[in-house]
Formats: sequence, structure tokens, C-alpha cells
Amino acid sequence: MAAEPRQVWILMGSDSDAEIMKEAYDALGGFGVPCRMVVTSAHRSPARTAQIVKSAAKANVGCFIVGAGAAAHLAGVVAAHTALPVIGVPIDSSALQGLDALLATVQMPGGVPVACMAIGKAGAQNAGLFAVQLLALSDAGLARRYQDYKDGLAKKVAEKDARLQKKLKMG
Repeated sequence: MAAEPRQVWILMGSDSDAEIMKEAYDALGGFGVPCRMVVTSAHRSPARTAQIVKSAAKANVGCFIVGAGAAAHLAGVVAAHTALPVIGVPIDSSALQGLDALLATVQMPGGVPVACMAIGKAGAQNAGLFAVQLLALSDAGLARRYQDYKDGLAKKVAEKDARLQKKLKMG
């Protein structure tokens, strides 16, 4: 009997972050990785946040993807409550255009690591892909699917170059 696949939980500080964090959800879904999206706040619901994180062990969670804007403490709070990998996604939700969230996410104290992606949708997509890479370390089928994805990216670049070269010759 095959082992239950590891899940990824996507946490976000506000429902207004869902549009951005859906990029991570979609990236995971493209590889068949089960995931769950949850709104919880480091500041407005700290006890709930801790309970959600601590319940992950029973749910076969492999890592967390955490999106937050402004002060962006959610990824750090999650990392404080788990030994699982935490991937932070800074969200542009303040007058500082996400720079505050980036700095809050990347500037973790020694001993409490949070992997930090780019601000916004590209960061959320890359967080999903990075989670796939982490899970693929112990899942050969997922590793093959991820390698196929990478091979497909390379093929698309070669195709684009071939079209450009043809266009240059015609011009």
C-alpha cells in the first residue's frame, strides 16, 4: 500500500491575500500535491495560528507556505511553532509596496529559518514549486514530474529561439 502523499498548507494573514496565494495553490495542484489554504493571523488570532501549525503533524504536512503583507510576522510565527520547512511569500499590501513584508520575512533571527520568495504572485508560484522540490526529495514520482516540468521549460525556450531565428532570417 502506497504511503499517503505529503500535504502543503498555505497560510495567509488575510483573505485579501488569497488571489496572490492561489498561485502557490495552483502550482502545487499542477503536480498533484494535496494542499489546503487557511486564513489566520499572527497578530489577530495568534492562538488559532499556533493550533493550526501544531495540528499539521497529524495531517501529514510536509511544509508550509506562508503569505503576509505589511509587518509580515506570520511566517516567523509559524516557524517558531514547527520543525517543518516554512516558505515565506511577502505580499504587497501596504504603502511600502511589499518591501516591508520582504524585510520582515527575510530578516529572521538565527535558529528560526524561513525561506523567502519574491514579493507577490511570482513569489507565490515559486513557493509552490519550491515546496514541490522539497517533497520530491522523498517522492520519486513527484521528482520525475518536476524534472519533466523543468524539461518542458527548456523546450519552450528552444522553441522560442527557433522562431526568433526563423524570423530574423526572413527579415
